[in-house]
Amino acid sequence: MSISAEALHRAEEFIEAEEGAANKLKGPLAVFVMLVAIAMSAFHLYTAYAIVPTQTLRPVHVAFVLFLTFLLFPVAARFRHRIMWWDWLAGALAIAVVVYLIQGGDDITDRNTSPLPWDIVFGIALILLVLEAMRRTNGWIMPVITSAFIAYALAGPWLPAPWTHKGYEVGRLVGVMYMTLEGIFGVAVDVSSSLIILFTIFGAFLQYSQAGKFYIDFSFSAMGGKPTGAGRTVVLASFLLGGPSGSGVATTVTLGAVAYPMLAKVGYERNAAGGLLAAGGLGAIISPPVLGAAAFLIAEFLKISYLDVLLMAVIPTLLFYFALFLMVEIDARKYGMGNVAFEKVDSVWNLTRKYWFHFLSLVSIVAFMLWGFSPVMSVFCATIVSFFTSFLRRDTALLPYDLFTGAGSFWRRLAGSGLVKAMEGGSIGMLNVAATCAGAGIIVGVVTLTGLGLKFSAIVIDYAGGSLLLTALFTALVVWIVGLAVPVTASYIICAVIAAPALIKLGVPDFAAHMFIFYYAVLSEVSPPTALAPFAAAAITGGDPYKTTLQSWKYTMPAFLVPFMFVLDPSGLGLLLMGSTKALASANWWSIAEVSITCAIGVAALAAGFQGWALLRTNKVERTLLIVAGLALAYPSMVADLVGLGGVALVLAMQFLRRRRTPQLA
Repeated sequence: MSISAEALHRAEEFIEAEEGAANKLKGPLAVFVMLVAIAMSAFHLYTAYAIVPTQTLRPVHVAFVLFLTFLLFPVAARFRHRIMWWDWLAGALAIAVVVYLIQGGDDITDRNTSPLPWDIVFGIALILLVLEAMRRTNGWIMPVITSAFIAYALAGPWLPAPWTHKGYEVGRLVGVMYMTLEGIFGVAVDVSSSLIILFTIFGAFLQYSQAGKFYIDFSFSAMGGKPTGAGRTVVLASFLLGGPSGSGVATTVTLGAVAYPMLAKVGYERNAAGGLLAAGGLGAIISPPVLGAAAFLIAEFLKISYLDVLLMAVIPTLLFYFALFLMVEIDARKYGMGNVAFEKVDSVWNLTRKYWFHFLSLVSIVAFMLWGFSPVMSVFCATIVSFFTSFLRRDTALLPYDLFTGAGSFWRRLAGSGLVKAMEGGSIGMLNVAATCAGAGIIVGVVTLTGLGLKFSAIVIDYAGGSLLLTALFTALVVWIVGLAVPVTASYIICAVIAAPALIKLGVPDFAAHMFIFYYAVLSEVSPPTALAPFAAAAITGGDPYKTTLQSWKYTMPAFLVPFMFVLDPSGLGLLLMGSTKALASANWWSIAEVSITCAIGVAALAAGFQGWALLRTNKVERTLLIVAGLALAYPSMVADLVGLGGVALVLAMQFLRRRRTPQLA
């Protein structure tokens, strides 16, 4: 079977729901937008190795983002594929706001507590432009939430306790949001302008040098030809594709278009296949070396190296994919999948021999970081590596071999090259995230100004009665509820400033608290009503969107108990490799191994419990025992571990005896 064009179109609509429904322009307008996007990418590549003042870099980044957003994302669906006069006006105003700020220099920063009338006018204009840019790229939810935070800052004296605060006038609020590096141009835009866009450009270079196609072909060849080959292929390909992309929905759709026919062939029903594809896409957001955009924010919020964030993600990522591998292994037995032969594109050896350099591009980021380069310089160098290695083969070259000698116009051939498309796509592909970061800056500014984070943490701890377990549960619930309405990046930023202080106050290390919030923010990819990855998968498979979402929960749930292990007990920090390379150097490796193995057994028990299958199909008692054992193993204490291991051993013994008796009864 094959995927219909209509199904692919529906799936693309879910990508648009996450990344915005962009205009498809033609003629001179398309050329103009392409040149602006290329200029944006070129500017940020330049800032990777040249010194550009922060007071210039962040506003210029926001100006580029707003200008392109208003040209590419229409004010309403009926105005798609054309640029209206008000779009030009909004774009010009965005540039004017930033020019006014940069020309003001230090003087404008110094008077942020008592801004001039024109300062207030331009500041309000910027806030409104950011709200509109978020609405166009991400829908109404984020602008409404951001507006609620602004209203909270203005209405402080009239609010009931414990939410009350002294309140701030419009001028004071605008001064913080527009005239300092604490509001719109704060941490989130800093990360967006220095790291996220460079990683997006890097991902575009890999995409247009055919790396994505190679990763899928490699996975099919490496895992094909066995009963579990279809599921294993999805798991491996999602890891390889997701690493450089960092986008759950895009990974789901890219992989689903190729892999769903294979899943259907071996016996996956539509909803289960969609759930597996969405779960694989979800892994993209937690997989090194790129993770999701929120991972860069963790490094900036905590003032730690991005290499430390990658280090912390290693074991949880392995456990996530371990859970997925177990799930597909159980699927093969549960659904009685037989051997189905798949036609391989090529052998693993031939593919690796021809396209080995795509792996080099992938690992070069980490290699450069280990070499001592900053994350910004590392991704810049990795992008250069991917550019030059693309020329090792004619079919992957980012500039065509016959650029100077081929027939036709040189400029037409250049415009159609992978390099130009990558430079254009690198900027356009991150507009929705950058707009969210600018809006999140308003939220962070309000929380900092009003002390809301400390108030909220005090309320949560009070409700939890000082219990760390209950505080962690309430925090996970808060992150999950926020994630129902907003994407991963926004969910993490909001909860990092209002919910993380509660965990930190109860003795959880700051890096563990932020990783806990990050992992639960990732759940927004599979949580209705913004369950974009499962909905996109359902569009491809023809399944029911909500049943597909429930299936994706089933596939991912075992791994999402892992975050509790690294906040409930100090021994659980071993799962994060102690949070830094420095701490890891003096760590107890036996303790790290012990907690990792215990967690892996817990994940396996939960996988078997949720699937209803261990050595063979489980009965109700065995299934309950497995889930209880998995939950116990997720709590890092000796008693809980003994209960969990005992439960797993009991179920295995019961199933072993039952399996021995079954042939005799037959």
